[in-house]
Amino acid sequence: MTAAIEQDNLDNWREHEAIAEKMIPLVGGLYRDRDIIVYCYGRKLTRESAVGILRAHRFARQITGTELLVTDTMPIIEAMASMELDSSKIDVGELATAYASDGGDLDAFLAGRLAEISTGNGRLLAEPTDVVLYGFGRIGRLLARILIDRTGSGEKLRLRAIVLRPGGENDLQKRASLLRRDSIHGPFDGTIVVDNEKKCLIANGNVIQIIYAKTPEEINYNDYGIDNAIVVDNTGVWRDEEGLGKHLTSVGSSKVLLTAPGKGDIKNIIFGVNDGVIAESDDIISAASCTTNAIVPVLKVMNDTFGIHSGHVETVHSYTNDQNLTDNFHKKERRGRSAPLNMVITETGAAKAVVKVLPELDGKLTGNAIRVPTPNVSLAILNLNLDTDTDKDALNAILREASLSVQLREQIEYTTSVEVVSSDMVGAERASIVDSAATIVDGNRCVLYVWYDNEAGYSYQVVRVIQHLAGLQYPLVS
Repeated sequence: MTAAIEQDNLDNWREHEAIAEKMIPLVGGLYRDRDIIVYCYGRKLTRESAVGILRAHRFARQITGTELLVTDTMPIIEAMASMELDSSKIDVGELATAYASDGGDLDAFLAGRLAEISTGNGRLLAEPTDVVLYGFGRIGRLLARILIDRTGSGEKLRLRAIVLRPGGENDLQKRASLLRRDSIHGPFDGTIVVDNEKKCLIANGNVIQIIYAKTPEEINYNDYGIDNAIVVDNTGVWRDEEGLGKHLTSVGSSKVLLTAPGKGDIKNIIFGVNDGVIAESDDIISAASCTTNAIVPVLKVMNDTFGIHSGHVETVHSYTNDQNLTDNFHKKERRGRSAPLNMVITETGAAKAVVKVLPELDGKLTGNAIRVPTPNVSLAILNLNLDTDTDKDALNAILREASLSVQLREQIEYTTSVEVVSSDMVGAERASIVDSAATIVDGNRCVLYVWYDNEAGYSYQVVRVIQHLAGLQYPLVS
């Protein structure tokens, strides 16, 4: 490669990086001032760095087969910044591709495409909805990070309190430290101040009351200025209506969301699949499990398209706090053996839980799990017998289209890389990542490999359910 070509490549990169840097405040303004989240073929541009924006544009090649540049999307974002738009999600990548095909006047094009969010209604909610985290373990702390991060957009979800069992000396400092630093997900993006006198954490300006209580019944949230709160139970101590109903006896609570599979008649919600069954009268619902959230979107696409006759779900799951670091007593079989040293065969309720969301698959799936010595990110292997013959290209094309669909674009991600491994998925916001290169198809039989961050991917799904309960249902325009 000649020096001139090398210089051309570097100059091209610098030019596009400069455009991406100019894009950041425009996208940020849409986010903060009007609660508009900007995407590029499903990859979020909001609150991304210049390099992150360029990477999102590069990803479009996997979808369209052609290059998408910031020079294509920047005029659209500039025009959007001057328009009166309502709270929404806008995919500028798809808009840029459509405009390149249609041509004509850009302002007229956008006026037509964005008409449904140009109503003058503005933001979705007039007042913030209070959120309380009951428990502060792995999922609780990730939920806190997500909720704090999103306060900046005025999304109208405010983390007001965290409920903990009575702790010992320096409990508040230790809790703050666990929120501030994470061995898997890295440092907290911002600042955290501990107010010992008022028993509060102040995270990026968000005042979060720490409430110490043994049971929900003894809490009066109104005493802390909290009312009509959505209480997110991360403890897993109660999973039925009787137990979770204790939260509704707390003055100032309105609804309860369980971050584990619910028992009995509690609705198990996989956002993007069956969130439509949530009724205004539902006071207690469940966000199901991380594995169920990972496999249900893909299973729905497969069943809707090809029909599923039967199948087996094997989850290769990272170890959890439920297991022992070294060999010790455990009430469940095999889980007493050292988690960092062994692969451990254990049961999973995911296959049965699927039926609560997709009853048409009743009796068609079996499931099992293998816990492995990794701290995060899991893999679901779906071995399915279909009602219809297909081939690898056709099947992968269906899943790729699903990853772009309005219904499932936040749940399914699609990768074509032949080099991805589990650590590449840490922090993934989508519940399922289809590894298309690993797909196996033979007539009506297929094996699908679906990655998922069993901590972060699940937590983002939980937040989507919280948004729904609060009335934050964003229209998507593309």
